[in-house]
Amino acid sequence: MKLVKFLMKLNNETVTIELKNGTVVTGTITGVDVSMNTYLRNVKATVKGKNPIHHDFLSLRGNNIRYYILPDSLNLDSLLVDDAPKRVQSKALARAPSGGRGRGRGRGSGKTGTKGFFKGGRT
Repeated sequence: MKLVKFLMKLNNETVTIELKNGTVVTGTITGVDVSMNTYLRNVKATVKGKNPIHHDFLSLRGNNIRYYILPDSLNLDSLLVDDAPKRVQSKALARAPSGGRGRGRGRGSGKTGTKGFFKGGRT
């Protein structure tokens, strides 16, 4: 299971997130998208060396997140079960592609090339 798919299942969980700039954010997850952008409510953000700031809602860009600290009460076994249906490849897609009509340089269109060399024209 991919990490983002796991994080998407953490709705309504209270987590602590440390950002790359050292800021620590604690709040309840309302959503996580495929870019790992995380949306929180009831947030307490503590910038490094400053007093905490409270926000009703906060969005964090995924590439700014260093790591998530999950609550100890979280049941990881049930969240890590991969419930997505597995895709089955058809027989046509499973084998190697044939490459079309041979592997040469192609048949050519006749508009370029020797300019009448074989027809007795000048070269």
